[in-house]
Amino acid sequence: MQATLDLIHAVTDPIEHVILSEGALAPKSKDLRVAASSNAARQLSATKPFASITPSLIHPLFPFTPLANIAANLPHVISALSEANLTDTPMLLAALATIRAEAEPFLPLTESESRFNTSPGGHAFDLYDHRAELGNQGPPDGASFRGRGYVQLTGRFNYAHYGRTLSLDLINSPALAAEPETAARILAAFLVEKQAAIRAALAANDLAHARRLVNGGSNGLARFTGAYTVSLKVLA
Repeated sequence: MQATLDLIHAVTDPIEHVILSEGALAPKSKDLRVAASSNAARQLSATKPFASITPSLIHPLFPFTPLANIAANLPHVISALSEANLTDTPMLLAALATIRAEAEPFLPLTESESRFNTSPGGHAFDLYDHRAELGNQGPPDGASFRGRGYVQLTGRFNYAHYGRTLSLDLINSPALAAEPETAARILAAFLVEKQAAIRAALAANDLAHARRLVNGGSNGLARFTGAYTVSLKVLA
Protein backbone atom coordinates (compact mmCIF):
# COMPACT_ATOMS: atom_id res chain seq x y z
CA MET A 1 0.00 0.00 0.00
CA GLN A 2 2.72 2.48 1.00
CA ALA A 3 4.70 1.78 -2.17
CA THR A 4 1.58 2.35 -4.27
CA LEU A 5 0.83 5.66 -2.54
CA ASP A 6 4.45 6.80 -2.90
CA LEU A 7 4.34 6.05 -6.62
CA ILE A 8 1.04 7.88 -7.10
CA HIS A 9 2.31 10.95 -5.27
CA ALA A 10 5.67 10.95 -7.02
CA VAL A 11 4.02 10.93 -10.44
CA THR A 12 1.16 13.31 -9.77
CA ASP A 13 2.38 15.56 -7.00
CA PRO A 14 6.09 16.02 -6.21
CA ILE A 15 6.27 17.13 -2.58
CA GLU A 16 7.69 20.54 -1.83
CA HIS A 17 8.19 21.21 1.86
CA VAL A 18 7.85 24.93 2.35
CA ILE A 19 6.21 25.03 5.76
CA LEU A 20 5.95 28.59 7.11
CA SER A 21 7.09 30.01 3.77
CA GLU A 22 5.32 33.21 2.78
CA GLY A 23 6.58 33.29 -0.80
CA ALA A 24 4.69 34.74 -3.72
CA LEU A 25 1.46 32.96 -4.47
CA ALA A 26 0.58 31.73 -7.92
CA PRO A 27 -2.35 33.47 -9.64
CA LYS A 28 -5.68 31.87 -8.85
CA SER A 29 -7.03 29.51 -11.43
CA LYS A 30 -10.56 28.30 -11.92
CA ASP A 31 -9.14 24.79 -12.10
CA LEU A 32 -7.58 25.22 -8.67
CA ARG A 33 -10.53 26.91 -7.01
CA VAL A 34 -12.86 24.30 -5.68
CA ALA A 35 -16.08 25.76 -4.32
CA ALA A 36 -18.27 23.76 -1.96
CA SER A 37 -22.00 24.24 -2.23
CA SER A 38 -23.35 27.30 -0.43
CA ASN A 39 -25.52 25.15 1.83
CA ALA A 40 -22.56 23.03 2.91
CA ALA A 41 -20.43 26.11 3.46
CA ARG A 42 -23.08 27.63 5.74
CA GLN A 43 -23.12 24.44 7.79
CA LEU A 44 -19.48 24.99 8.68
CA SER A 45 -20.48 27.45 11.38
CA ALA A 46 -21.76 24.56 13.50
CA THR A 47 -19.58 22.59 15.88
CA LYS A 48 -19.64 18.80 15.73
CA PRO A 49 -18.82 17.20 19.10
CA PHE A 50 -15.42 15.56 18.89
CA ALA A 51 -16.78 12.57 20.79
CA SER A 52 -18.80 11.68 17.69
CA ILE A 53 -15.74 11.74 15.38
CA THR A 54 -14.86 8.08 14.96
CA PRO A 55 -12.38 6.34 12.65
CA SER A 56 -15.24 4.75 10.72
CA LEU A 57 -16.93 8.12 10.28
CA ILE A 58 -13.94 9.77 8.65
CA HIS A 59 -12.71 6.73 6.74
CA PRO A 60 -14.48 7.93 3.54
CA LEU A 61 -12.11 10.94 3.55
CA PHE A 62 -9.18 8.52 3.23
CA PRO A 63 -10.23 5.95 0.62
CA PHE A 64 -6.73 4.48 0.24
CA THR A 65 -5.92 4.34 3.95
CA PRO A 66 -6.31 1.30 6.24
CA LEU A 67 -8.91 1.92 8.91
CA ALA A 68 -6.45 0.62 11.50
CA ASN A 69 -4.11 3.54 10.79
CA ILE A 70 -6.90 6.02 11.40
CA ALA A 71 -7.97 4.24 14.58
CA ALA A 72 -4.42 4.32 15.95
CA ASN A 73 -3.69 7.98 15.19
CA LEU A 74 -6.99 9.87 15.18
CA PRO A 75 -7.12 10.07 19.02
CA HIS A 76 -3.82 11.97 19.05
CA VAL A 77 -5.10 14.42 16.43
CA ILE A 78 -8.41 14.98 18.25
CA SER A 79 -6.60 15.48 21.56
CA ALA A 80 -4.16 18.00 20.07
CA LEU A 81 -6.92 19.98 18.35
CA SER A 82 -8.93 20.04 21.58
CA GLU A 83 -5.96 21.29 23.60
CA ALA A 84 -5.43 24.02 20.99
CA ASN A 85 -9.13 25.02 21.17
CA LEU A 86 -9.64 24.12 17.52
CA THR A 87 -12.90 22.33 18.20
CA ASP A 88 -15.07 23.83 15.47
CA THR A 89 -15.97 22.08 12.24
CA PRO A 90 -13.95 24.27 9.83
CA MET A 91 -10.66 23.69 11.60
CA LEU A 92 -11.35 19.98 12.08
CA LEU A 93 -12.01 19.69 8.35
CA ALA A 94 -8.87 21.68 7.57
CA ALA A 95 -6.81 19.39 9.81
CA LEU A 96 -8.15 16.20 8.26
CA ALA A 97 -7.77 17.53 4.70
CA THR A 98 -4.19 18.54 5.49
CA ILE A 99 -3.42 15.05 6.76
CA ARG A 100 -4.89 13.58 3.57
CA ALA A 101 -2.70 15.91 1.47
CA GLU A 102 0.55 15.50 3.40
CA ALA A 103 0.32 12.07 5.04
CA GLU A 104 -2.39 10.10 3.27
CA PRO A 105 -1.74 6.82 5.14
CA PHE A 106 -2.78 8.74 8.30
CA LEU A 107 0.67 8.14 9.73
CA PRO A 108 3.17 10.82 10.79
CA LEU A 109 5.52 10.16 7.90
CA THR A 110 9.25 10.76 7.58
CA GLU A 111 10.35 11.99 4.16
CA SER A 112 12.20 9.47 2.01
CA GLU A 113 15.06 10.17 -0.37
CA SER A 114 13.99 11.30 -3.83
CA ARG A 115 15.22 13.32 -6.79
CA PHE A 116 13.59 16.35 -5.16
CA ASN A 117 15.84 16.26 -2.09
CA THR A 118 18.94 14.31 -3.16
CA SER A 119 21.21 15.06 -6.12
CA PRO A 120 22.49 12.26 -8.38
CA GLY A 121 25.48 10.75 -6.60
CA GLY A 122 25.04 13.08 -3.66
CA HIS A 123 24.55 12.19 -0.03
CA ALA A 124 21.01 11.83 1.30
CA PHE A 125 19.06 15.11 1.39
CA ASP A 126 22.01 17.15 0.17
CA LEU A 127 19.66 19.44 -1.77
CA TYR A 128 18.23 20.59 1.55
CA ASP A 129 21.55 21.17 3.31
CA HIS A 130 21.98 24.79 2.28
CA ARG A 131 18.34 25.87 1.92
CA ALA A 132 18.64 29.29 3.54
CA GLU A 133 14.88 29.87 3.62
CA LEU A 134 14.60 26.78 5.83
CA GLY A 135 17.39 27.95 8.10
CA ASN A 136 19.62 25.01 7.21
CA GLN A 137 23.33 25.55 7.80
CA GLY A 138 24.87 22.72 5.78
CA PRO A 139 25.30 18.99 6.35
CA PRO A 140 23.72 17.19 8.13
CA ASP A 141 20.83 19.67 8.37
CA GLY A 142 19.17 18.40 5.20
CA ALA A 143 18.83 14.87 6.55
CA SER A 144 18.29 15.88 10.18
CA PHE A 145 15.48 18.31 9.41
CA ARG A 146 13.81 16.48 6.54
CA GLY A 147 10.01 16.47 6.26
CA ARG A 148 8.24 14.78 9.16
CA GLY A 149 4.79 14.46 10.62
CA TYR A 150 1.36 15.48 9.36
CA VAL A 151 2.50 18.82 7.91
CA GLN A 152 5.87 17.46 6.79
CA LEU A 153 7.73 19.90 9.01
CA THR A 154 10.98 20.72 7.22
CA GLY A 155 14.08 22.76 7.96
CA ARG A 156 16.06 23.87 11.01
CA PHE A 157 14.05 27.09 11.32
CA ASN A 158 10.73 25.26 11.56
CA TYR A 159 12.00 22.58 13.93
CA ALA A 160 13.34 25.31 16.23
CA HIS A 161 10.14 27.33 15.99
CA TYR A 162 7.79 24.51 16.88
CA GLY A 163 10.23 23.18 19.45
CA ARG A 164 9.93 26.50 21.27
CA THR A 165 6.18 26.61 20.79
CA LEU A 166 5.66 23.13 22.23
CA SER A 167 8.57 23.13 24.71
CA LEU A 168 10.28 20.26 22.90
CA ASP A 169 13.91 19.87 21.88
CA LEU A 170 13.27 19.20 18.21
CA ILE A 171 16.71 20.48 17.23
CA ASN A 172 18.58 17.77 19.12
CA SER A 173 15.81 15.19 18.73
CA PRO A 174 14.22 15.92 15.33
CA ALA A 175 12.76 12.41 15.04
CA LEU A 176 10.25 13.40 17.72
CA ALA A 177 8.37 15.27 14.98
CA ALA A 178 7.36 11.91 13.49
CA GLU A 179 5.99 10.47 16.72
CA PRO A 180 2.18 10.35 16.73
CA GLU A 181 1.49 12.60 19.71
CA THR A 182 4.12 15.18 18.79
CA ALA A 183 3.13 15.21 15.11
CA ALA A 184 -0.48 15.89 16.11
CA ARG A 185 0.59 18.73 18.41
CA ILE A 186 2.69 20.28 15.63
CA LEU A 187 -0.27 20.08 13.25
CA ALA A 188 -2.51 21.81 15.80
CA ALA A 189 0.09 24.49 16.55
CA PHE A 190 0.55 25.17 12.85
CA LEU A 191 -3.20 25.53 12.34
CA VAL A 192 -3.49 27.86 15.33
CA GLU A 193 -0.95 30.21 13.76
CA LYS A 194 -2.69 30.12 10.39
CA GLN A 195 -6.28 29.87 11.56
CA ALA A 196 -7.47 33.39 10.71
CA ALA A 197 -6.31 33.11 7.10
CA ILE A 198 -7.49 29.50 6.79
CA ARG A 199 -10.94 30.36 8.14
CA ALA A 200 -11.22 33.25 5.68
CA ALA A 201 -10.22 31.02 2.76
CA LEU A 202 -12.71 28.32 3.75
CA ALA A 203 -15.49 30.88 4.22
CA ALA A 204 -14.78 32.09 0.68
CA ASN A 205 -14.79 28.47 -0.59
CA ASP A 206 -11.24 29.04 -1.86
CA LEU A 207 -9.69 25.68 -1.12
CA ALA A 208 -6.71 26.39 -3.36
CA HIS A 209 -5.72 29.30 -1.14
CA ALA A 210 -6.39 27.28 2.02
CA ARG A 211 -3.99 24.66 0.69
CA ARG A 212 -1.35 27.25 -0.20
CA LEU A 213 -1.43 28.52 3.37
CA VAL A 214 -0.16 25.11 4.49
CA ASN A 215 2.06 24.01 1.62
CA GLY A 216 3.08 27.27 -0.05
CA GLY A 217 1.87 25.94 -3.43
CA SER A 218 -0.62 23.58 -5.01
CA ASN A 219 1.04 20.26 -4.19
CA GLY A 220 -1.50 17.90 -2.66
CA LEU A 221 -4.42 20.11 -3.73
CA ALA A 222 -6.41 17.24 -5.25
CA ARG A 223 -6.10 15.19 -2.05
CA PHE A 224 -6.87 18.23 0.12
CA THR A 225 -9.99 19.18 -1.83
CA GLY A 226 -11.09 15.55 -2.13
CA ALA A 227 -11.00 15.05 1.62
CA TYR A 228 -12.55 18.43 2.32
CA THR A 229 -15.49 18.05 -0.02
CA VAL A 230 -16.26 14.55 1.25
CA SER A 231 -16.02 15.79 4.83
CA LEU A 232 -18.64 18.44 4.13
CA LYS A 233 -21.12 15.61 3.64
CA VAL A 234 -19.79 13.38 6.41
CA LEU A 235 -19.00 15.82 9.21
CA ALA A 236 -20.88 19.06 8.63
